[in-house]
Amino acid sequence: MLIVVDPSSAQPLADQVAASVRAAVARGAAVPGDKLPSARAVAAALGINLHTVLRGYQQLRDEGLVELRRGRAATITDLAAEGGRLRLREAAEEFAGAVRHLGASEEEALDAVRRALAER
Repeated sequence: MLIVVDPSSAQPLADQVAASVRAAVARGAAVPGDKLPSARAVAAALGINLHTVLRGYQQLRDEGLVELRRGRAATITDLAAEGGRLRLREAAEEFAGAVRHLGASEEEALDAVRRALAER
C-alpha cells in the first residue's frame, strides 16, 4: 500500500497518513486483513518522524479501521468493508477543507449541503 503525504499542506502529516490509508480502503486498494507497512518503513520512505506515522495509525485504530498490536503489523479490520461510510467521511473532510479555505461559516456550509441534497 502506498501512503502519501504533502509536506506543503496545512493538514498535519499524521492526519495525511490516516487519510491516505482511508482513501486506499475507500477505493478498494486495501481490504480487511491487509497489513499496513510498518510505521518505521513509512517514516523512512516519506522522510517524516516515526511518531507522526504512529499518530496517524492510532487515529485509524481509534476509528476502528485498523487493529494495532505491539510487535505485529497493523491490520485493516472488517470495518473497512463499510466502504461507503469511509467514502462519505473522505468527502466530508474534503468539503470541510474547502469550507475552511473559502472562509465560509458552518451555517453556510450546512446550507450548501442541504441545497445539494434537495436537488437530488
